[in-house]
Amino acid sequence: MKKVCVYCGSSPGKSPEYIASAKELANELVTRNIGLVYGGASVGIMGELADTVLAGGGEVIGVIPQSLVDKEVSHSGLTELRVVKSMHERKAIMAEISDGFIALPGGLGTIEELFEVLTWSQLGLHKKPCALLNVKQYYSSLCSFLDHAVDEQFVKPNHREMLLVEKRSSKLLDAMESYKSPSVDKWMGLNGT
Repeated sequence: MKKVCVYCGSSPGKSPEYIASAKELANELVTRNIGLVYGGASVGIMGELADTVLAGGGEVIGVIPQSLVDKEVSHSGLTELRVVKSMHERKAIMAEISDGFIALPGGLGTIEELFEVLTWSQLGLHKKPCALLNVKQYYSSLCSFLDHAVDEQFVKPNHREMLLVEKRSSKLLDAMESYKSPSVDKWMGLNGT
């Protein structure tokens, strides 16, 4: 992997562990010489992640819509900042230039972005790893929901297994680097099979 896209909050969140985990991931990316692709903001977990990668001498590519630049949340010290017209264009570019995807704690946008690329993987549109860094069990309820969706036959077990989940960034990156996309049947029948 040369570049990893990280989706995360523009807020720091309630617990200092969220920022600490972003810094840990950033340092692990630098150690492994993996570039960061992210949403281009200077605030919250996003800003801390980018600042830590930059401080370690790593590459950071931000992709941000002009509307957010206008609100003065863009990061001015990145390796590269790509300003785009829309959120759709932002997500497409981030997906195109990244070799894998990680979600740190974040809100609705973070979850939506991850699930979009996970769906693309399910449909066979790419074979890149998709992952959750489950800091403080932030995503445990979401994982339980996905297990329930498998039990209820709305998600196939091999599609559920496409989402890697770890608590430590080093283990998560190891899993991503050894990830092999399963052969998937893109279309499920009406009964989920």
